[in-house]
Amino acid sequence: MKTVKFLALAAIIFCRSFAAVAQTWTQTSAPTNNWYSVASSVDGSKLVAVIFGGGIYTSTDWGNTWTQTSAPTKYWYSVASSTDGSKLVAGGGSIYTSKDSGNTWTSNNVPNQTFPNQYWTSVASSADGSKLVAVSHWGDIYSSTNSGNTWTSNNVPNQSWASVASSADGSKLVVVGGGIYTSKDSGNTWTSNNVPKHNWTSVASSVDGNKLVAAFAFVAGGVPGPIFTSTNSGNTWTSNYFGAVALWHSVASSADGSKLVAVDWSSIFTSTNSGDTWTSNNAPQTLWSSVASSADGSILVVVADGGGIWVSQTAPAPLLNLTTANTNLALSWIIPSTNFVLQQCSDLTAADWSVVTNVPMLNLTNLQNQVILSPPNGNDFYRLATP
Repeated sequence: MKTVKFLALAAIIFCRSFAAVAQTWTQTSAPTNNWYSVASSVDGSKLVAVIFGGGIYTSTDWGNTWTQTSAPTKYWYSVASSTDGSKLVAGGGSIYTSKDSGNTWTSNNVPNQTFPNQYWTSVASSADGSKLVAVSHWGDIYSSTNSGNTWTSNNVPNQSWASVASSADGSKLVVVGGGIYTSKDSGNTWTSNNVPKHNWTSVASSVDGNKLVAAFAFVAGGVPGPIFTSTNSGNTWTSNYFGAVALWHSVASSADGSKLVAVDWSSIFTSTNSGDTWTSNNAPQTLWSSVASSADGSILVVVADGGGIWVSQTAPAPLLNLTTANTNLALSWIIPSTNFVLQQCSDLTAADWSVVTNVPMLNLTNLQNQVILSPPNGNDFYRLATP
């Protein structure tokens, strides 16, 4: 009888040890400007940031260097990226898309929102960049299924929308403004969520659309508010109070929804347990306007209105998942922000581990690398290691 054993002990230990460590932040070479929104590729290597009343910049080296793209100068409010960073969408007075990592941009055929009374406040993208959604301050929600070539107006209540998020496949959407609405059919129909009606400012989603995090700036009387989370696609919500409440401006989530980050105008908070507890980070006090996260939550990037762009990187600790695929084994792990290789050995007392030569395949529905292996004839142990 064949026995298959799975080893991820090292990764589990590292995950526990890093969970209580607050991030350190490094300012990048990006110029000081009115940065308003930022987005990241799945591994955190490709970044894109927009300037309110300026241009669009990209980085292909984890934020070390930045290049201004050919995008026109506009009042940009938001930006989103496909998993590989090749397809980008930016919103402001109009919507522009790029299919070559920002080298060239195309103005999309959507109603023009004229600043300052009307503007596209937020955009979101599916993992492959084919399904896009955009919301406006004026109350519009438009979606596209062909990377922005054509757009369809969604049938939603007319209110001022502030932020939108999407699952990896683009089927589950969530929008926030005066309230929170969710859709499970790519925006064809919408459901009002049972949450307090506040000035909701930002929302983020796990890749499966099940775990959501939403934040708002004020409650009644102008008092700063808490952060809300949901584990069931918005059916129910939990209010997260963690000592300090803030004027939250932006939230972001890892692929599995376990690692969250929230910024207000002067501080950055992170959570490693889906929002149950939060830690204040040792970040400079400045006017933070937006935050983005890599899929594993190990790389975070924040932009400041009237400031620069900062990056935080912690050592990733990917966990291996082992399931069966018909008669074979399926090993998978969330795409890490650092290069890892799958290794195996048949004897834990042996010093040498061999690299599994099967090429990992990217699963866009969960942003995980997956390797299919034939069952071994004896014991086999697997681990992820840096090369």
